[in-house]
Amino acid sequence: MSTPDIWVIGDIQGCVQPLRALLSHPQLAHPDTEIWFAGDLVNRGPDSLGALRLIRSLGNRARVVLGNHDIHLLAVAAGVRKHGKSDTLQDILAAPDCDELLSWLRHRPLMVRDHRHVMVHAGILPAWTLDQTQALAHEIEASLQQANWQQAVHDLYGEEPLYWDDALAGPARMRVIVNALTRMRMCRADGGMDFQHKAGPKDSPDLKPWFELPARRDLSETIVFGHWSALGLNIRPDTICLDTGCVWGRSLTALRLRDHALIQEDCTACCTKA
Repeated sequence: MSTPDIWVIGDIQGCVQPLRALLSHPQLAHPDTEIWFAGDLVNRGPDSLGALRLIRSLGNRARVVLGNHDIHLLAVAAGVRKHGKSDTLQDILAAPDCDELLSWLRHRPLMVRDHRHVMVHAGILPAWTLDQTQALAHEIEASLQQANWQQAVHDLYGEEPLYWDDALAGPARMRVIVNALTRMRMCRADGGMDFQHKAGPKDSPDLKPWFELPARRDLSETIVFGHWSALGLNIRPDTICLDTGCVWGRSLTALRLRDHALIQEDCTACCTKA
């Protein structure tokens, strides 16, 4: 029996119309097809509630990792963060099924690893092996799935420390893990994370994309990620970026893991976030 196809979809951010169009393609609509979502299901787009409900309705066909906007939704719901001026989360928070949706969301992982591919929302620190990354992701997942998950969300916020140390504990440890997996784009030459540069890749002696640092410890599996719309579609042997700026009116992209075939939906009509 052949292995079912796996398609990975980049950042949706509440743009449910192009998501529906992608999922209606025969290759993705087949009931045996597995759909991976690279995080940022919600926020800034026009229908975050619809996107969340649609993805949840896929049941076991959907494998989702949390992105920074998904964690932001949990933080707003927990009273840890305030609504941002560009947020479009109120429809979820006012929905009759809000509690069920938030419970489903906080039970999603931060890393999916299967078929020689790893999916995270943003990246993996060069100092980490994939086995270590998986264990660290599990630490955050366990904290978000506990009864007192609101306190865990509170502990996730903050940009310090910028470097990993195996001796880190408590909120400092949690922040490094979450920031690497859901927020990282650029790193300093010594491996420290930089959160100021949000444009396209800048290759300089002091700053490089996380995936171009020479000290990366584990290149054994291809890492699929989103989060970086200014980078856009970027397919390399070791990494694949699938954030093609749907919420900015560009496109929503699905990639088939086995051969890197692409299907893209234009987002001009639905999502043009200024």
